[in-house]
Amino acid sequence: MKIRNYSKKELALLYFPDSHPHTASNHLMRWINRNRELCQALEARGYYRTSKHFTSIQVNDPEIYQEVRH
Repeated sequence: MKIRNYSKKELALLYFPDSHPHTASNHLMRWINRNRELCQALEARGYYRTSKHFTSIQVNDPEIYQEVRH
């Protein structure tokens, strides 16, 4: 995955490529919201629930990647 800013829809479709964009976004956000450590790590890097994009820092941070793998 290229290191850059991603819209929620773009990132969601990378994780759920066979889903409709709206469904993929819902799955991604449900996945993030259910993982409290991941949510906290994203928030510490400037993420808000109303954010429309994930920054390159949020996408590429090793600590966040570690939380995704759990």
